[in-house]
Amino acid sequence: GSVPDGGTPCVKNALVSVLAAVPCGGKRKAWCWASYLEQEKAVAAPTKLFKEHQSFPQSKNGFRVGMKLEGVDPEHPSMYCVLTVVEVSGHRIRLHFDKYSDCYDFWVNSNSPDIHPVGWCEKTGHKPYPPKGLKDEEFNWPSYIKLCKAQAAPKALFENQNTTVTPSGFRIGMKLEAVDKKNPTFICVATVTDMVDSRFLVHFDNWDESYDYWCDATSPYIHPVDWCQKNGKILTAPPGYHNAKNFSWEKYLEETNSLPAPARAFKVKPPHSFQKHMKLEAVDKRNPMLIRVCTVIDTDDHRIRIHFDGWTDEYDYWVDADSADIHPAGWCAKTGHPLQPPISPQEVQTICPTPGCKGVGHIKGARYSGHHSAVGCPYSDINVNKDSFLPDRLSGEMPATISVVVRTRRGESVPDIASFASEPESQQERVVKQDITMACTRSCVDCVMRYWQILQMLCRSLQQALHQSVFMPCSSPSASAPFCWDQHSKLLPTVAGITASKVAEWSVEQVTHFIQGLPGCKEHVRTFKEEQIDGEAFLLLTQVDLVKIMSIKLGPALKIYNSILMFKTAEDSYNEL
Repeated sequence: GSVPDGGTPCVKNALVSVLAAVPCGGKRKAWCWASYLEQEKAVAAPTKLFKEHQSFPQSKNGFRVGMKLEGVDPEHPSMYCVLTVVEVSGHRIRLHFDKYSDCYDFWVNSNSPDIHPVGWCEKTGHKPYPPKGLKDEEFNWPSYIKLCKAQAAPKALFENQNTTVTPSGFRIGMKLEAVDKKNPTFICVATVTDMVDSRFLVHFDNWDESYDYWCDATSPYIHPVDWCQKNGKILTAPPGYHNAKNFSWEKYLEETNSLPAPARAFKVKPPHSFQKHMKLEAVDKRNPMLIRVCTVIDTDDHRIRIHFDGWTDEYDYWVDADSADIHPAGWCAKTGHPLQPPISPQEVQTICPTPGCKGVGHIKGARYSGHHSAVGCPYSDINVNKDSFLPDRLSGEMPATISVVVRTRRGESVPDIASFASEPESQQERVVKQDITMACTRSCVDCVMRYWQILQMLCRSLQQALHQSVFMPCSSPSASAPFCWDQHSKLLPTVAGITASKVAEWSVEQVTHFIQGLPGCKEHVRTFKEEQIDGEAFLLLTQVDLVKIMSIKLGPALKIYNSILMFKTAEDSYNEL
């Protein structure tokens, strides 16, 4: 399913002259852009519509596996972390957070402005976050590289270090109004908290830094103070602000001893020229190791909506027109990156049940290169609309149930209560208490907190009821032992005393051995082996996954699911000691 690296160019007319260097033909009816455009009577988006960082690179990707560097954590954009190159594909590199699970690995282009050479943080006055397990004062690059017997990525590879810095009117600490890119209906009070070259970091006052983003003065997502008032828009005040109902910039600037970013600092970005039906190549956000053939199906001033050719429209989504993840037709072939051609109705599904999916990639990120079922498929009905399936890298939490570890966006409805029953409390608090509050002004925070307390009580009741219905009634339930731990452990002796953190380290063999030891579950060992479910994947399973996706009967499914709950309860109890 990728463009071959050999063959003869087949260029038919000026319309596809951009593809002159793209190989096609030569290997088993290989897919090629020129033939496809002719067959579809379609037009490739002209190269001139793409920004320099999206277009054909001028130099080769010099990064090599094992090289170390510093870079921005995409989930915590204010943090610069110690990273290692673990994969190179064409003009792209996969980066790994040292000493963290490879579930958190991420892809960037080799010319990304978010990566820097070793020592950049020290040179520019930024704080590098050390690998897991090392304290700030214990970490220094020379000794760490020596210890790892590694190589620092050569400074010459970082194209972004040589860019000309455009003078900017923005300064750290200045206030502005900014669109929350994760929830674009919200325009919020924000602050410039970092500056690098011509870009700066936008932080939403009183929100955590996972909503931060980098932009430049031309970003359509930022506005001067009072822009909302002048344009009839609602400005969302910082959560917890004492006078949110009557928010006044004048008072707020005085209270925070801040300056507004001057109106002259904001530059207008001209609208893009992409048009409907143009074709291009784009990174698949649900499976970022892949780049697919896609079509522009809608546009607004600064975004395009892309459709992956051959796929159903439920996978369509909007992307910024200047996103580093879209490229002109032929980019993959020119840079040596595999391209996923359009799927055809004739393609037979042999590995994954999701139409069009070839079993490549996994819902849990780069740790797994493939999957065999809907549980692990990034495109399956149960996963397709979820943003994240992992606990926050810095939270120290164990991965919780797949159906819940999705950050609720501001103003969205709360996930169903039943799904929260298996969620560790700290995760519930992060998802509900913090993010529901996001949609609220001060006047409704009390209401939300009351709702949250009721929700917690319901969750506890549901967990207790579920355990007792599967096992046996407690002779003397008490607050100190809400799950009748001793009785349940006698019924499931293989569970006793094992914490979720230990289970997370289990291999596939250890998981299957555990399932074999559960009363009445032996016949399902094969299913777990076929699905290659290790400890971390096991802890992510929900009751619905076990019954509907893995086709396990309700009785055994409840025993397995309750074992997972008990592992997590043991973890909570252990942490409280």
